[in-house]
Amino acid sequence: MELVGSSLTATYAHPKPTPTSFLPAIGTLASTYRDRFPHNNLTHSLSLPWRPSTYYKVVSNTPTLDPYCTRAQRVCESTMLPFVSNRTTLFTRYTPDDWYRSNLTNYQESNTSRHNSERLRVDTSRLIQDKYQEIRKTQANSTQNLGQRVNDIEFWKSEITHELDEMIGETNALTDVKKRLERALMETEAPLQVARECLFHREKRMGIDLVHDEAEIELLTEVDNILCCQERMRRHLDKAIAQLASNRAAQHELEKDLSDKQAALRIDDKCHHLRNTSEGVSFFRGVERVDATVSVPESWAKFTDDNLLCSQSERAASAKLRDDIENLLVVTANEMWNQFNKVNLALTNRVAETADTKNKIYVHLSKTLQEIFQTETTIESIKKAIKEKSAFLKVAQTRLDERTRRPNIELCRDMAQLRLVNEVYEVDDAIQILQQRLRDAEDSLQSLVHTKALLEHDLAVKANTLYIDQEKCMSMRKSFPNTLRLVGFC
Repeated sequence: MELVGSSLTATYAHPKPTPTSFLPAIGTLASTYRDRFPHNNLTHSLSLPWRPSTYYKVVSNTPTLDPYCTRAQRVCESTMLPFVSNRTTLFTRYTPDDWYRSNLTNYQESNTSRHNSERLRVDTSRLIQDKYQEIRKTQANSTQNLGQRVNDIEFWKSEITHELDEMIGETNALTDVKKRLERALMETEAPLQVARECLFHREKRMGIDLVHDEAEIELLTEVDNILCCQERMRRHLDKAIAQLASNRAAQHELEKDLSDKQAALRIDDKCHHLRNTSEGVSFFRGVERVDATVSVPESWAKFTDDNLLCSQSERAASAKLRDDIENLLVVTANEMWNQFNKVNLALTNRVAETADTKNKIYVHLSKTLQEIFQTETTIESIKKAIKEKSAFLKVAQTRLDERTRRPNIELCRDMAQLRLVNEVYEVDDAIQILQQRLRDAEDSLQSLVHTKALLEHDLAVKANTLYIDQEKCMSMRKSFPNTLRLVGFC
């Protein structure tokens, strides 16, 4: 009988059969054992009878007597009585020599079978021990390999866990910086709106004050600066969103690999602690022919190492982007604050300049009003002087008119006549000069009135400009966010 899972190697396991016509050969017997008791039914075959039917031949109940029977006997063979004993027959089937030879053959066959069986038992016992030690050593090697595999999995699992913690921390840090960037981007809307409102209100200046001054240049620069800062913030915000997606993808791969390694560690650890006496051990026929593996140790380690390298690369890129965003927030805050201060300084200077101009206009207006008053007084004086000179002219002309009525020779061009004529001319010239001076004074008064109107208009323009720059623009610019808000902390 063969051992399960092994083959007999001894030469005496298949002895050469002894030729005989009575009993089967040993080889036939061994093959009969193999046919009747397969190795997988070994435990059941022990309960069956030991002697198989192969050792026994079926003897006919009506043996023939050839070649010793006569023809008469063969003729009456069908009419013979039933067989009772050899002593009742006339002839025997074998001779004594045949009988002794058969016994010797059986003895020899028995000795040979027992000897072969004994040697087979000894060799089988040794084979069982050898196979037991070999299988036990193989199982120990398998257990050792499983233990090494468990250590490898635990090592990579610890590496993945460490990298996963680092990646989660980096993702959270980048998320916080992204939120700060979003808040900072939202905070820039208020300064941009203020700058645009200032430009809009300054468009309401009147007349000559609609000048492209330093304040307006700085306001336009502030608008461009804020828009540029917003554009840079949006670009970095898009980069942060893309980097967060890459971080989450790498984190997902690490989590998936970690989950697979945890499952593999649980299975391999269970296999490592399995023993022959463990529960749940059973036969799984043909499982050794199933090859469901998809990797080798090199590709298995490379897969995890690639995941770690990818995660480390994404983490380094995320840290660099985080530093860039931090620097961007500081730079943009400083740029906007510097430009804000420049605009405020320009507006303050412009307000001071406008206020100084307004004060000067007040001085000139007051002087103009005073001059207008004096000019009006002068005009009144001139008119009064003209009126007074008219009385002298009337007297002189009346005298001349009266003297024209002197009779005859009395119409003399005497000194009185000449003096009166000269007086008329002198008075008339004086009146003409005074009238000219009156017209000049009136023209000067008109000019002063026009200047007064211009000064008053310019004063109103300056007052409007001061109201726009000082009351509206400067008051709105008091709501400019502080540095902490511009970097996204509040």
